[in-house]
Amino acid sequence: MPAGERSQTWFPELVAELRASWRSDLSWAAIITLRDRLQAMVDEIIVTRGIKRARVRCFHCGHVGPGAPPVISVRGVILALQRFGIEPQDAVHRLDKAWAKHRAQEQLDLRGQQVQAGGPAPHAHAEEHA
Repeated sequence: MPAGERSQTWFPELVAELRASWRSDLSWAAIITLRDRLQAMVDEIIVTRGIKRARVRCFHCGHVGPGAPPVISVRGVILALQRFGIEPQDAVHRLDKAWAKHRAQEQLDLRGQQVQAGGPAPHAHAEEHA
């Protein structure tokens, strides 16, 4: 496994897909669909290349185990537009602000999905060492 791959999210294939699919007039639904497609791609890359997640220590309980798999957020997609030179900084800034407003109005999570009613998420690996 090449150095850095276990912490990498934006593989060249994802950047190519973002470049090919991006249009400045995409609706929020289309941007969320693009995010979903990019997430599926990174998940597939991790499986097909046999990339193992880095080991991390839980700051809640001290448990050491594999870190969380990479998640591409809608904001991550927006910021990648500037990072990879697809959109200029001012356009990305406007889009980022518009996303924050849309996300709050529609009560969406980082992935662009409806926030589920209820309490905080349970401790992620509590069942592993309970």
